[in-house]
Amino acid sequence: MCFVLYVTFVSGTKNSPHASQQVVTQVYIPPSMTFAGETVPLHQREVRERLDRELTSITFRHSHTIRILKLANRYLPTIEKILRANNVPEDFKYLAVAESSLENLTSPKNAKGYWQFLSNTARSFGLEVSDDVEERYHLEKATVAACKYFKKAHNKFGNWTMAAASYNRGMQGMQNAINSQKVNNYYDLYLNSETARYVFRIAAYKQLMENASQYGFHFYNEDLYPPHNYREMVVTSIPNVPDFARQQGTTYRAIKMLNPWLKRTSLKAKSGKSYTIKIPQ
Repeated sequence: MCFVLYVTFVSGTKNSPHASQQVVTQVYIPPSMTFAGETVPLHQREVRERLDRELTSITFRHSHTIRILKLANRYLPTIEKILRANNVPEDFKYLAVAESSLENLTSPKNAKGYWQFLSNTARSFGLEVSDDVEERYHLEKATVAACKYFKKAHNKFGNWTMAAASYNRGMQGMQNAINSQKVNNYYDLYLNSETARYVFRIAAYKQLMENASQYGFHFYNEDLYPPHNYREMVVTSIPNVPDFARQQGTTYRAIKMLNPWLKRTSLKAKSGKSYTIKIPQ
């Protein structure tokens, strides 16, 4: 059954009104779906309503969702490759979408990057966060770190859905909820509002992005943002990044766009460490 809501917009003057109508339809809720190979229990009315809320939100947040769909063409292939290499289900790419909209954001709590790591968590999973380097902004390295987290959480909770939820609440926070409520199923736990919506938001992005045209989003290939074209160079230090950029036939801005993890206009590696710099072709 499809419900149609007619919303009337009135324009013109009080003495000469002109009415127009916009047709807004109920978003499509699939009869069944999975996340990371695990069933989302959509046969439960309350679960369907929770997914409905998130799907409706992202479907009608047009400009935001359009940008995500365009950026996905640029960044998701890299994320998918790393997830596969680390034996993490590819559906976790939608967690990055939910976390950052595939942009190097900084949250009010100072979480950073595509995967929104806090600094201490980032360091604990192998990322460098220093005066010179911010590897939370490094797509490949941050994705590897996220994989380490997911696998550790999966080992702890025994399923990927709880591992995903713990990325929002924290492993200890999810364990505390399990201990106090005596259940270990995400869909049965009573959680804080943000975590209660978290997996549903991820699932909603999966449903929409895999079926974009069904939700009214139509693009030609040329509308999508292409992957960056670059070559790589291994360095141990760069005394002056703008000078380095000129020597490579490019600009400081171009280097920064491809290497947002560079925090300063110089780079000095710790003893025995090197960095791979992307240089635009």
